[in-house]
Amino acid sequence: MFGSNSKIHFETLGCKLNQVESEGLAACFVNAGFTADMTPVTAACSVDNDVVLCFINTCTVTAKAEQKARRIIRLLLAKYPQSAVVVTGCYAQLGRKEILAMDERVCVLGGQYKGRLSEIPERIKNEEFDSPQKLSAFLNGTFDSIYKNAAPGKIDSPFRLLPDNFIHHTRPSLKIQDGCNCVCTYCAIRLARGKSVSLDAEEVIQRVRQLENNGHKEVVITTVNIGQYRSKWQDKTVDFTDLLELILQNTNSIHIRISSLYPEIVDERLAKVIADERVQSHFHISVQSGSDDVLLKMKRPYKIEAVYRACRLLKQAKGNPFLACDIIVGFPGESDSDFELTLSMLKECGFTFVHAFPFSARPGTEAYKMRPMVPNSIAKVRMEALEKFNEESKKAYIESYQGQVLNAIAETVHNARVFKDRVVVHAVTENFLHCKLDFPKDAQIPQPGSLIQVRIRRPLSREEVSGESDTLAEFVSVLS
Repeated sequence: MFGSNSKIHFETLGCKLNQVESEGLAACFVNAGFTADMTPVTAACSVDNDVVLCFINTCTVTAKAEQKARRIIRLLLAKYPQSAVVVTGCYAQLGRKEILAMDERVCVLGGQYKGRLSEIPERIKNEEFDSPQKLSAFLNGTFDSIYKNAAPGKIDSPFRLLPDNFIHHTRPSLKIQDGCNCVCTYCAIRLARGKSVSLDAEEVIQRVRQLENNGHKEVVITTVNIGQYRSKWQDKTVDFTDLLELILQNTNSIHIRISSLYPEIVDERLAKVIADERVQSHFHISVQSGSDDVLLKMKRPYKIEAVYRACRLLKQAKGNPFLACDIIVGFPGESDSDFELTLSMLKECGFTFVHAFPFSARPGTEAYKMRPMVPNSIAKVRMEALEKFNEESKKAYIESYQGQVLNAIAETVHNARVFKDRVVVHAVTENFLHCKLDFPKDAQIPQPGSLIQVRIRRPLSREEVSGESDTLAEFVSVLS
């Protein structure tokens, strides 16, 4: 059944960790002689009979995330009729029975066991399956045995899907921690991913060195809860601050981007390390609310003063960093005054961007039965207020860099589009501005992944925005 043209298709939903793990799994199949396809499926895609197996790495952070996963599963079944479809990730961990009922070609392995998927390429490449249903039955049998021998709540082989080479990303991510020991009342991710585990500090440094030696200019440090990172280094326990310092001491030029920070871990010690010029000036803080009353109901491990302090220290360390945060809108019992405190916090702390989403009651969480619920109409008005904040604050932030020259990473070729006699390239600056660069069609275009300099011109208008780009910039030079 499987030959050199046999394609394995990958879909990834949700967080950076899922992206890293999908890259790692794709690398396992490529190393076993398969062809990996990581281009997202759409309704406009043609039917492809060369795809023999699909993987979808799912998210369960909201009900909408699960709904999206089901829609894509149905699309995979339709567009790749000769394939089995393996569903993994957080939704697969919590909704296995529901997903299995979708189709006989669907297989499910929960996210806590997805590291075991690295065994699949070698197990199937020499097997004969005369139908996708038989492949599906084989895989589900394999997965059943994994479930039977699993330790509940413990992540199996958490760091097995760490790629050495990246197929789909020019700015590689490195997963250093997984799982979470917090008991936040709204969060299903801790239920899906299990208890916190950390990648050994020595291996972290070895992998960052390897990325640097391979020519990468930046690595994104990725976690579920960065504050729970713990490892040993020369018989001493190290936390994330220690690890970041060790990475900087044991590498030469690669830049470090931190994917997410918890406010309570940002202290003067961390700020001092972050001040290093090789730490990118972009920080995403897990905030959730600007009200201490709401944070208490959420069982978050900090008060709002910790957010103010974190932002103050990050600005002292980096000057004018891009500050982003998560906000849950309409948590049960959130009052108008609670929301006003959130808006005030966003403005006073100087956040550039808010990843806002309405509260979604997740089965199995404490908040699932909390009352009173905030009416959808009120949550919608609050969401609109945050969208307005985003538009104004991001525009002001981009304008604050107008005329300045910044370092950036040229992105992959799939982000480039040809418009008559022009080529448009997408690049990401050190402080996370997504730049649109215009080149003459016959110009020498910077290679994907190269370190370049760009001059910031202005924010893109709504009509001009294409893909991820939010900033118009001009190319200055290639640094390396």
